[in-house]
Amino acid sequence: MPVIDADAHVIENEHTWDYMTAAEREFRPQVITAPGPNGNDIEWWLVDGHRRGKQTNIGLDTPEASREMRNVALRLKHMDELGVDVQVLYPSIFLSPLTSRPEVELALCRSYNRWLADIWAHGQGRLRWAAVLPLMTMDAALAELDWAREHGACAIFIRGLEGERRLSDPYFFPLYERASDLDVPICVHSATGNFAQFDLYDGDSGFARFKLPNVAAFHALLFHRIPSQFPKLRFGFVEIAAQWVPYALTDLARRLERRGDPLPPNPLAANRIWVACQTDDDLPYVLRYAGEDNLVIGSDYGHNDTATEIEALRRLKENPSVPARAVDKILDDNARALYGL
Repeated sequence: MPVIDADAHVIENEHTWDYMTAAEREFRPQVITAPGPNGNDIEWWLVDGHRRGKQTNIGLDTPEASREMRNVALRLKHMDELGVDVQVLYPSIFLSPLTSRPEVELALCRSYNRWLADIWAHGQGRLRWAAVLPLMTMDAALAELDWAREHGACAIFIRGLEGERRLSDPYFFPLYERASDLDVPICVHSATGNFAQFDLYDGDSGFARFKLPNVAAFHALLFHRIPSQFPKLRFGFVEIAAQWVPYALTDLARRLERRGDPLPPNPLAANRIWVACQTDDDLPYVLRYAGEDNLVIGSDYGHNDTATEIEALRRLKENPSVPARAVDKILDDNARALYGL
């Protein structure tokens, strides 16, 4: 049975931005040195005047050349050692808001996507990826999605808040329509694209900054019946664990019943939604609400935070509280269905 890591990462490096055109190079992120959270000088990215972590001190259980994709063969070798057949790659720098200028966003997204396309081309079919789109300019975003789909992208990376917009905003409907036509899922990853919300929780643990906006997006998409408006579109919710699913569905059921519009049985399946779980979730409890066909799992490869578990996929197999049938689906069938692999 193949094993699919539904959430792995690349750590951007200076080569990531080599794909910018000559006209775009003024927008190229720069590496600077400044004090880190512990007072020691560390490297940061400077992106359009905003300082963002370069993440050089994370992922210490993965080789640097592998997590930065400087050596794709080494990445594949490490995947073999972990018993992983396919990884779906997500960005790192885009987990935070980077710019308010559409032209800068376009340059960053285009360069990142072309870097990932090159990685995919050398990955022997084992390294698929989520496209990052310039969502401030919808026409450019749709064109970029078309290009990315032709070059190995199997998902669209999106944040629970994109600028000043929620994911239930009709502004995103052209994207949802195009994603439906291209058979590409919308994957809401732990992140925020809203500067005010990002700054408000500066110095906090990251829970309110990166996790809660995406739980709220899940709730809003179902409350406003967005999946019903796009009956072929799939959604993923990635790197926010799955323990929140029972709470969110229970709250939704109460609200929808009050307006005479009850949730269907097995609402995740009915709305084509998959959620990435973690091994420390109470999986028997979560499965009662999510169903065994709509959970996936990822390792957060390359990072070193509360969601990271390099051996997560192997440990899931060893969990005696989860039926073997469900384990097989989480590791393979469900990820294959979400990403259209």
